[in-house]
Amino acid sequence: MSENNLRQRVLDLLRREDYQPLDRNAIAHELGVKSKERVKVRQTLHELERDGEIARIRKDRYILPNEADLVTGTISIHQAGFGFLTNEKSGGADLFIAAENTGTAMNRDRVVARIMRDAPRRGKDRQLRAEGRVIRILERAHDNMVGTLQQSRNFWYVIPDDPRLVHNVYVAAQTKARPGDKVVVRLEEWQSRHVNPEGEIVEVLGRADAPGVDVLSIIRNYHLPTEFPSAVIAQAEQIPPEVDRRMFEGREDLRDKFIVTIDPDDAKDFDDAINVDKIDNQTWELGVHIADVSAYVTPDSALDREARKRGNSVYLPDRVIPMLPERLSNGVCSLKPDVDRLTFSVFIHFDKSGRPKNARFARTVIRSAKRLTYREAYAILKSPARDQLGKRLHEAWELASLLRRKRFQQGSLDLDFPEVKVHVDLTGKPVKLERIENDESHQLVEEFMLAANEAVARELKNRHIPTIYRVHENPDPDKLGEYRELILSHNIRVGDLTKRPEVQRLLALIKGKPEERALKIGLLKSLKRARYLPQPLGHYGLAKTNYLHFTSPIRRYADLVAHRSLGQQKDARKIDMGQLTSMSEHISATERNAAEAEIEAVRMKKLEFFERQLQERNPQVFRASIVDVRNYGLLVELPDADLSGLVHVSSLTDDFYVFDTVQRRLVARRSRKRYAIGDEVRVFVARVDRFKRQIDFAIADEKRRETGRGKRR
Repeated sequence: MSENNLRQRVLDLLRREDYQPLDRNAIAHELGVKSKERVKVRQTLHELERDGEIARIRKDRYILPNEADLVTGTISIHQAGFGFLTNEKSGGADLFIAAENTGTAMNRDRVVARIMRDAPRRGKDRQLRAEGRVIRILERAHDNMVGTLQQSRNFWYVIPDDPRLVHNVYVAAQTKARPGDKVVVRLEEWQSRHVNPEGEIVEVLGRADAPGVDVLSIIRNYHLPTEFPSAVIAQAEQIPPEVDRRMFEGREDLRDKFIVTIDPDDAKDFDDAINVDKIDNQTWELGVHIADVSAYVTPDSALDREARKRGNSVYLPDRVIPMLPERLSNGVCSLKPDVDRLTFSVFIHFDKSGRPKNARFARTVIRSAKRLTYREAYAILKSPARDQLGKRLHEAWELASLLRRKRFQQGSLDLDFPEVKVHVDLTGKPVKLERIENDESHQLVEEFMLAANEAVARELKNRHIPTIYRVHENPDPDKLGEYRELILSHNIRVGDLTKRPEVQRLLALIKGKPEERALKIGLLKSLKRARYLPQPLGHYGLAKTNYLHFTSPIRRYADLVAHRSLGQQKDARKIDMGQLTSMSEHISATERNAAEAEIEAVRMKKLEFFERQLQERNPQVFRASIVDVRNYGLLVELPDADLSGLVHVSSLTDDFYVFDTVQRRLVARRSRKRYAIGDEVRVFVARVDRFKRQIDFAIADEKRRETGRGKRR
């Protein structure tokens, strides 16, 4: 009996109108399966339950999930203890899981939850969501966790680094580790949330304050790979450091073209290059040239399997964890200047209005004429063109700015945030925070990459060639309705946010306001998360019908898949859609994991930076905006650090302050000085709580004695 046949027979049995819940032995008997083959029934039931097709209830009996209000999915646990579960099958609204109903579920576990029809609607987060209770853990996301070892009088325990795991983990008495060490713990089976989990220490990372241990803890906590397998290294070493001229055969030679790369100051993996030719002052030809990683990484090779497993590169403040070995990522695939490199090129003709007339795709060889940093490109764009490089770059910006205007006219949303880069020294200590603006140099590259990605997606879709698309589905109207209530509470008048122009109007309205970052984050939370899928469902945020990732194959596996689909069209038609679906889910998960690790590492280094400020004789003073006022203090946003903190009312020592509940401001009783939302202040760090990830600030300009409002931004 085939596995597919048995799966279908089990599902047909459970769908029968006269079916009553049966256990696995009764199911095997009902299907007429012989005793020696019943192990196949057990395996099939386990797989169907794991896939969410069926559910197991009391007395280990099986039913279809919808018959008992059961939902299967991956749970996301919030730091406060509650969680959200998204139905894997329907993709419907999130199921709210109260902290007391999460059971022993941990973040990203696959679980089964029962919808609680009679649950009271408590709190803002539950107004439009059903509520559920976890009844079974199907699959643990990970069996390891990272934390700090501690010792009490009677036992040893580990405090998890992840605040979403609220229970300490008991471990055996230690001889290889000391209190205060960072350790990796393998968790044992955890049955009840009313007792603490137990585990075994499997790795001692070192003292919590030792150089490099902080980032290593994040690497272990997010299960990021640190080394390549020997077979992968061996295969990479067989690739020549320079391009073999025999590989030029059949490629279009573009080495006489004036092609440049524009990347961050510290970048080493240059995977995209551009050139723009203006034709008759009426049209443009854009050339986007992407490192041809597929020429070196063949399907199902050791290199390919490891790249697929990693899914993407991870960029941490003190290191990069690459998807491909440095032999490729920083070597033969990197589009360095003045050397021959293999590329996959997209040529797009645009008319004078910025509309693409046609697109052509070719495997090419280039020789980059110049490696520019964003700083250098920005300086050139802000000064008159003095040479060929300046002339070319100004023409490129002329096209890019036209494409950018056209994109926003078509409904694209400006959801970008300024990046704050943390500079670290050789020991990993943070020494400087630098705000990176999304200026013209960044926008120029961004528009050309978007154009290339869209052109490739359109080509593959029109030719019905299977590939992996980057999709951002339309938002849930209920969630947009919740977000609209938040906006109205800030006294911002807004209409129906299910209409794209109204969302654009809102983003323009809050631009430059102190609360812009918080409100933008709220909007992002109300939208669906972008992900990878084999179906071209379009991209809501970019307002594009066709979109995928093609322009970064050195650091994203999805781009490598797109290259193969475009370059090997006959073979690509034979790609199994089931494999593409599984691959899409996997690289969506690795992308989320990498993003969380990067955010966590940057946040940790920022906290360390401000902690070091406490030890400085003359601590740095930062500009800040008041984004909210409470009876206990001022919530401030630091734009140059991209973080928020609290100025506690007790630190305002120049007077006694009273909270004005009507106008939401603090007013000094004697001097009548006022602090209100929107005021600009200057602050320095007063206290850092690393465990809670909180920073308290104090006002630095206490010499100000005027009674009027602070200077508006």
